[in-house]
Amino acid sequence: MKTILLTGFEPFGGDKINPSIEIAKVLDGRETETYKIVSRELPCVFGEAIDQLSLALQEVKPDLVICVGQAGGRPDLSIERVAINVDDARIPDNNGNQPIDEPIIAAGPVAYWSRLPIKAIVKHLRDAGLPASVSQTAGTYVCNHVFYGLLHEIRQSSIRGGFIHIPFLPEQIQARPQMASLSLDDMVRGIEIAIQVSVDYEQDLRLENGQTH
Repeated sequence: MKTILLTGFEPFGGDKINPSIEIAKVLDGRETETYKIVSRELPCVFGEAIDQLSLALQEVKPDLVICVGQAGGRPDLSIERVAINVDDARIPDNNGNQPIDEPIIAAGPVAYWSRLPIKAIVKHLRDAGLPASVSQTAGTYVCNHVFYGLLHEIRQSSIRGGFIHIPFLPEQIQARPQMASLSLDDMVRGIEIAIQVSVDYEQDLRLENGQTH
C-alpha cells in the first residue's frame, strides 16, 4: 500500500476559508486497496511552509506527495507542470513577508518539472466530467514556493510529487460573482482521481521495469 502525503494551505489574503485545506481534512486517513492518505496543513508563509513540508516528509515517509493550493479566478483543476526558483509576492504572506525577485533556493536550478503524470491526470479528470487543464505556471507566491521546495527535497529520491491548483468554493464568490468556483465534493473527487492515476502510473512503471513487488 502506498502512503500519500496530501497538503493544503491555511486561509490567506483576507479569506476565512481555503478549499485546499478543506480537501485535505476530508481526505485525511482515507484508505483504499492501493493507498492511504495522510494530510498536513501548511502555513501561507514563505520559508515556514517549506520547513513544515520538510518535517512532514520526514514524519510520513510518503511514496507520493500532492500539494494543493487555491488559485482564485481559475475555472478548473490546474495540474501544474513546472515550479520556478523565484519568490515574487503580489501581496504579503500571512506573516507580512513580501519577497520580490528572490530565489527560493540560492544554489538551486532555475526550475523543476512536476513528477506527476500531469496529462494522464487531466484526461481522467475530464473523463469524470470535471474541469481540468495542464497549467504552465504556478505563479510566484507561496504555492510555487512550496511546489519548488517539494521538488528540490525529493530530487534524489524515488518519491513522486507535484502541485494542483484549485478554484474558489461557491461560498467564496458571493462578493465576486464574476469568479469561477467548484464545489468541495467535486474538488475532493478530483484530488482522489489525481491520486489514483498517480498510484496506477507508478505501478505501471514498476511492471515495465520488471518489478513485481
